[in-house]
Amino acid sequence: MTIKEPANKLIILDRDGVINLDSDNYIKTPDEWIPIESSLRAIAKLNNADYKIGIATNQSGIARGYFDLITLTLMHKKMEMALAEVGAHINALKYCPDHPDNAGPNRKPNPGMANKLISLFEVLPEETWFVGDSQSDIECAINANCKPALVLTGKGERTLKKGNLPDNLPVFKNLMEFVDHLLADHNIN
Repeated sequence: MTIKEPANKLIILDRDGVINLDSDNYIKTPDEWIPIESSLRAIAKLNNADYKIGIATNQSGIARGYFDLITLTLMHKKMEMALAEVGAHINALKYCPDHPDNAGPNRKPNPGMANKLISLFEVLPEETWFVGDSQSDIECAINANCKPALVLTGKGERTLKKGNLPDNLPVFKNLMEFVDHLLADHNIN
């Protein structure tokens, strides 16, 4: 008799505005990367529930010349260390440095990064949540056939006020509220 390993469970997260505070002037240095403490704890809860965590983040600040790859790496090291302090970790991180005027297949709302994460973890997109704070996150989720969810941190409030979002889009105060609903199985669709 063969025992089949349970399928991977993946949550895809945007970075700026979901895991850390966002800025209309871009997050350009490790000092400007400031975590949302409840998001770090939410990721730890997901880790403990055997979810894989993937990040899909547009980082056009590189193409705009606001920071370089070394600085981006230092920001991500700071994120890893902040997560480790609460017993959390990220399983994979994809970023797109493209300028919006020269966007390739990985720049959200295009599904490239999400598709790579789905493939990496061998999950079904229709069983995968993509949590973001912007229109491009929601559209990326839909373009990758994932389940979108909006958080009101970061640009989330503005995104909600602008409208033009799918009917029945689940909206949460922050990542922790999303995770609590998910783990309590409040049947978010």
